[in-house]
Amino acid sequence: MDAAALEALAERLKASPALAAKADIGLVATRLGLAQGAIPVGDDCAAIPDGDGYLLFAAEGFISAFVDADPWFAGWCGVMVNLSDVAAMGGRPVAVVDVVWAEGEDGAKAILDGLRAAASAYGAPIVGGHTNLHNPETHLAVAVLGRAGARLLTSFDAKPGDALIMAVDRRGAYREPFDNFQAALAAPPERLRADLALLPELAERGLARAAKDISQGGIPGTAVMLAESSGVSIALDLDAIEPPPGVALERWLRTFLSYGFLLSVAPGNVEPVLSMFRARGLHAASIGAVRPGSQVTLHSEGRSALLRDFGAERLMGFGAGARAA
Repeated sequence: MDAAALEALAERLKASPALAAKADIGLVATRLGLAQGAIPVGDDCAAIPDGDGYLLFAAEGFISAFVDADPWFAGWCGVMVNLSDVAAMGGRPVAVVDVVWAEGEDGAKAILDGLRAAASAYGAPIVGGHTNLHNPETHLAVAVLGRAGARLLTSFDAKPGDALIMAVDRRGAYREPFDNFQAALAAPPERLRADLALLPELAERGLARAAKDISQGGIPGTAVMLAESSGVSIALDLDAIEPPPGVALERWLRTFLSYGFLLSVAPGNVEPVLSMFRARGLHAASIGAVRPGSQVTLHSEGRSALLRDFGAERLMGFGAGARAA
């Protein structure tokens, strides 16, 4: 990629609404006074000390346009994305609750069917929630409780010198018209569960320092959040990122993945980590380097472009990155 194309790509990614929306998290946390609380804020889940491990608590709300356009899939995603958050911190799910507002039983049916299908496939029981079937608009939110052992994967522990590993399931297709790449719907339930279980196994074996699931900010946006939380720079090697056949690199970069994680891994653990994912037919590659500093940069064919310097422009404002800024 030539210098002009790389700079233009960086500018388009900077302008992504999905990345910009992550700044809202910091605004809300500040208003609520969460930064002063006992539980660190800015990770994929709230990690609450519990005995010799942690309870993990996460929630997700969905934009109305998505719920209206694809209500069954929205229900499925309500379970799926929360379980990815739990896995990203090295945990396993315990139970799910949902909040559904719709107009009548018919208005809620597809969402509820999607929730039920995903809960069954992933083996995560829905144990309750809140329902309003007398609302003219449809809304969905889902929360999950999980549990992790003494070793967490967090957003705060990436270290200079680490390799940035991306692990994704590319055995799927886009759920149009959104940039959602779905590799779970046709997969056997046993495979879905075992693939997620790789993350707590990595945590328990001490093979990864930090992790985040690849969210609506896509690969670069997730890298920015990880870098800011850990107070490090990340250099993303675009030449090492392989989209599925027929998918343009730029779309792949901004894609929300049904199974996708970024991990910060010490050099000596890179090959064991890659081997664990690849043994299950998942795509895994080292796509960048963790360095000192406060920048996330894009690299291709010896050229580089700045995506974000959180030292000059905070995103969420959490973690070691916030203290350094």
